[in-house]
Amino acid sequence: MVPPVARAFVFGIAVAVLVTDASAVDKYPDKYDNINLSDILSNERLFKRYLGCLLADNDRSCNSEGKELRKYIPEALTNNCAKCTEKQKNGAERVIRFLHDQKPADFQKLLAKWDPQGVYRRQYEDRVST
Repeated sequence: MVPPVARAFVFGIAVAVLVTDASAVDKYPDKYDNINLSDILSNERLFKRYLGCLLADNDRSCNSEGKELRKYIPEALTNNCAKCTEKQKNGAERVIRFLHDQKPADFQKLLAKWDPQGVYRRQYEDRVST
């Protein structure tokens, strides 16, 4: 099973295509909720573009969505995606499962980058089986 903290983290990748800026109503904008995640996850070039953005030390290699995403990852981790729409939560879950099952090495790199002490993984261990 994928730890919920990993779900929250991978929210970041999903958000790269779902979110461009914070909403005044405490939800992330739904502008990209209908993006086809299958296209991104099945296209190695697109996938690597987003992955590279998230793993980089700065946002110079990121497109505009990636730059915004990098701003939201810390908040999404700490609040367990509380500002996500349902579609964003579902998209995050889908991306997490994809990474965990299909790209485990990339998944571990992302966790090491965004949760190096395992704080969020430990915080959500009781939900691992959900």
